[in-house]
Parts: sequence; structure tokens; C-alpha cells
Amino acid sequence: MTNRLADSTSPYLLQHKDNPVYWWQWGEEAFASARRRDVPILLSVGYAACHWCHVMAHESFEDPETAHLMNELFVNIKVDREERPDVDAVYMEAVTAMTGHGGWPMTAFLTPEGEPFYCGTYFPPDDRHGMPAFRRVLIAVAEAWRERRDDLKAQGAQVVQALSQQRAAPSGQQLTAEVLDAAARSLSSAYDGAHGGFGGAPKFPPSMVLEFLLRHHARTGDPDSLAMVAGTCERMARGGIYDQLAGGFARYSVDGQWVVPHFEKMLYDNALLARVYTHLWRATGSALAQRIAVETCEWMLADLRTPEGGFASALDADSEGEEGRYYVWTPEEIGAYAAGLFGVTEQGTFEHGRSVLQLLRDADDARRWQDERRRLLDLRRRRVPPARDDKVVTAWNGLAIAALAETGVLLDRVDLVTAAVACADLIVNLHLVEGRLRRTSRAGRVGEPAGVLEDYGDLAEGLLTLHQVTGERRWLDVAGRLLDVVLDRFADGQGGFFDTADDAEQLVRRPQDPTDNATPAGMSAAAGALVTYAALTGSSRHREAAERALGTVAPLAAQHARFVGWSAAVGEALLAGPLEVAVVGDTDGRRDVERAARLSTSPGAVVVVGEVGSPASPLLADRPLVDGRPAVYVCQGFVCDRPLTGVDEIRRRLGVAVG
Repeated sequence: MTNRLADSTSPYLLQHKDNPVYWWQWGEEAFASARRRDVPILLSVGYAACHWCHVMAHESFEDPETAHLMNELFVNIKVDREERPDVDAVYMEAVTAMTGHGGWPMTAFLTPEGEPFYCGTYFPPDDRHGMPAFRRVLIAVAEAWRERRDDLKAQGAQVVQALSQQRAAPSGQQLTAEVLDAAARSLSSAYDGAHGGFGGAPKFPPSMVLEFLLRHHARTGDPDSLAMVAGTCERMARGGIYDQLAGGFARYSVDGQWVVPHFEKMLYDNALLARVYTHLWRATGSALAQRIAVETCEWMLADLRTPEGGFASALDADSEGEEGRYYVWTPEEIGAYAAGLFGVTEQGTFEHGRSVLQLLRDADDARRWQDERRRLLDLRRRRVPPARDDKVVTAWNGLAIAALAETGVLLDRVDLVTAAVACADLIVNLHLVEGRLRRTSRAGRVGEPAGVLEDYGDLAEGLLTLHQVTGERRWLDVAGRLLDVVLDRFADGQGGFFDTADDAEQLVRRPQDPTDNATPAGMSAAAGALVTYAALTGSSRHREAAERALGTVAPLAAQHARFVGWSAAVGEALLAGPLEVAVVGDTDGRRDVERAARLSTSPGAVVVVGEVGSPASPLLADRPLVDGRPAVYVCQGFVCDRPLTGVDEIRRRLGVAVG
């Protein structure tokens, strides 16, 4: 027996390749070994930027005595949840069902058939805080397996059966205006008016909900919806959850005021938030929103971009074995002026008298503020930086493509669009293998795990955005092929979608979760891309598939909108048509009308641009100039208006809010 993680493409698994634990990667070989040895499986799931995963690894998996017990009593499997979200989803459901809560590290004990019979999360090395010591758990589980095996197997089968019955059922409902209005009201009742966001600590960036509220405001003019977005975005941008020196958001705030983050920085959060801040700028002209959108994109390029042109998954929370060490300061380290500007006090807002930087007010002297940022950033670069998880995840790179392309075109940053194109080239050329997506790659080597529904939906969304920004037909065509796979391989026969394809590896149950988590649910991501593709091509097949899928979450939207924010946002796009906008004319002549069209706040609006007769998009077909002038053609709800040529009339028709 030996540790089998050394040839993995996952940085998380590679972190454990030197453990004295005889780790297996997920696969049939591991299960066959458990059957042959007649022992249970210990499944450990985590990810590279997870602080408590590192803690448990140091306390237990690096400890020879604990490793000896694990090797003697179990077949041990280590899984990167970001590489195998399907495995993570199935067993996290079991953890939550058995314990009432979930999280990472996840620890599950399985039969050799993969059925979970005992689950938990972090276990300490000694009894503490009401939690049993990990070694005691190992001995107790192994003893129960020897003496009460039939009971454990029956328990595992019951868990799987119960979870398998939790499929999304067709509701016969739709995400109507009334349902979406009720969703906005329910969010208003949960809104933290003092600090922004929803609920209490820990507080996560509510990216998908903010996008819904922006779209709801665009449709209804509801001031509360816009106020919730503006308030949340400002408090996050000024708080410690935002890196005031380099840009980029941390995963969440451990408090309810956005002061102290859990310091890991994820690609998906920043891609989603960059797009939200860009859309907030488009709706209000907010200079703060514009700055944060650009800085967040710049941070992604500076700290997450890989040599191949993709984007790495995350930066770790820890450096030098200590959480947050890279980001916190004392007054002596930072200086009096900067301490006052960034809220650094003798008492500190973090541990050991150190503070997380905040910017609770605008600086009186903008130039001096920027000088201080550069000075402190130079000082910080002398510290040991957090490790980077440099695997490239398809879905999250799809989110990055959309954010970079849209922010770039709206805020006149050609470099961001160029980066989006390079990323799309990498994903399409490397991750798309024989017409099917792979989940990850690393250093230009594609991984084995198959793409899941969110990979197809988020990448299609990114490519459709890129098609609109660049005018290149190839991105529309690839997105269409991806969505054909979604319709052919992921449909559940009742209007919804499974999270894995029908020919994917069979787990103890086929995962299906229509609710958002840190990223849009696979179902809502797919529905959003289907709606956009239908608007760009006129395909009723794709639109109807999206409508059916959204119907499965309609019962949740009115009362639990926080968990279906992206579905609600897609629902707003359907209600709005969405607008289909074609701009025709040569590049120089159409510049002003193109700018006006792209600034539309109408939910889900699609905008394509090209010369007369261009084959780049179906929406450009048979669209002539008007009296020799560039023209904007607008269709909505299967009805087309007369062509528009004046900037002012275009702005009025398309709901443009900024200059």
C-alpha cells in the first residue's frame, strides 16, 4: 500500500501526496480494494484554499499514529470538491442529513458500495468543544463495522434511498411577475439595512441575488431593490472583505459587518462580483462601482491568470501557516496617516492587535490615497504570499469570461476583452474533448473528471457574452453545441436537469440541486444560457427548455429567493423578452449608437453589432442601414420595432441610465 496522489492534477490532492496516509484517488480501484480487504471507506473531501482542511491535515493526516490507524482500518480516499463537485454534492447531502450541518473538511465513512453510514466534518486530534477526537472516531467506526455491519449497511441504504427521493418535481408554475415581485419583497424583509447583505454572520457576498435585484429594479423601477444592491455593494467595497490594496474579494466575512474576512480569495466570487459592480455602474453611474469592477478584474489578471491564459481557482487563506497573515497590519507597520485612512487601531480588528484594512470613507486627497496604496502594496509584497490553487475550472472560467468581456466593453478596457478571448480559446481548445467538457486542467494538462451541468451552463454564458462583445460567430456556435449536450444528456424528463450527464460515472445517487450556492446552480446557469441563446438565434426549443426548468424552482422563489437568485434573474430576462438588439453600420459610424445599445439595463438584453450583411449573428440578417445611417433594430416578445437611428431615442427605448 502507498499514497497514490502524486500524479494528480489537483493542487489540493498534491498537498497530501506526502502524508503517511495511504490515500487513493476517487475511482473503482479504491472501492475494489475496500471490497477485497472487507473494510469501510474513509472519504475526506476538501479544497486547496480551505483553512480548516489544512488544520485537520496537519493535526491528523500528517500524524504517523493517526495515519497508521487509517491505513489499517480503512481504504482512504481523498477528493478535491472543486474537481469532483458531483461526489461532493452527493456526500455533502448525506453529511447535512445526518448532522444538520455541512462544510469542509468533509469526513464520511462509506460501505464498499459507496453508501454513507457515518458522517461529519472537521474532527480534532483530541476531544474538544464537544467534538470527539478523530482517532477515537476511527476506532469506534471500525469496531461498529466489525460488530454491527448489517445495521450500518442498512443505515447507509436508507440514507441513499431518502436522498434519492429529493428530486425536483415539475410544479406546473412559472416565474411570473407576481412571483418575482414577491421574491423581491422577501429579500427586503431579510435585508440588513445597517450593513448591507442578508442575514447575520457569517455573511457571504450575495452575487446572484444582487443581479436579480438589479434586473427587478430595471423592470419595475422599485427603489428598494436598487437600494439593497447599492447598499450591499458599497459596504462590501469599503469593508475588510475587499482587498483595499490589490483589489479582489475574500470568500466571506466572519462577522455581519464585512470587517474580518475568511481570507481565501476565489475566482468565482470575483468574476460574479465584477459583473454585479459593472451592472450597478450601468444602472447608476456610481464611480465606486466602476472602480471596484475594474480593480476586481485587474486583480484576476494579476493574481489568478495562468501562463496558458486561463484563471486559477483560488488564493489560500493562510500564509506561513497562519490565516490572514499576508493581509493584516498594526499601526506601527502601516504609519499614522494610513492607519487613520484604513481603520487600523491599537486594539485591532483581527487577532493579536492586527487589523484588516477598511476604507470607510473616501480619502480627502485622492493622489495621496493612491500613493499610500502603492506604498503598502510594495511592503506587502515582501511578505510570503498565500499559495495559489492553479487548477483551471471550466465553470468558473466561464464566469470570468463573461465578467471580463462585459466589463471590458462597457468600461472601455480592451485588455479585459483580450484576456476573455484568450481564456475562451484555452477552455474550448483544451477542455472540450470530442464534444464533451472536462471539469479541470492544470499547467496545460486536461484532467479526467467530466464536466458537470454548471460547466456547460457557465461556459455557454461566457461564450455568448463574448460573442456579443467581439462579434465573432465561433463563440455562438460553440455555445450552441454545449447547450445541445445539456438538452440531450442532462434533462431529467420532468422539465429540470440533473447535475451530471446520463453517461457520467454512476454514484450512489444522481445529484440534482436547483438552488444556488457560492455559484449559480447548474440548472439556473443552464437556463440563463438557454434564454440568451434563444434570444440570439430565435430558437424556441431553447427558450421553452429554460421556461420548463425555471418552473421547477418557482415554488421556492417567492419565499426563499436567497437560494434561487440566479433563477430569479433569468426569470426577469424572460419577462423582459429579453430585448434583442441588432446594431448595423461600419465600425466608425456606428460607435455612438452602439454605445447607447450596450448600456441598456433591460434584463437579459442581447446586443449584437456588425456591418450590413454580416454572417456573425442571425440577428444581423436582413438589417439594412436607414438612409445610409447606422441603425439599431429592437425586438421584444416576438415583435420588432421600427429601426432607430438617433442616440436619444435609442437611450429612451432601451432604458439607458448613464451617459
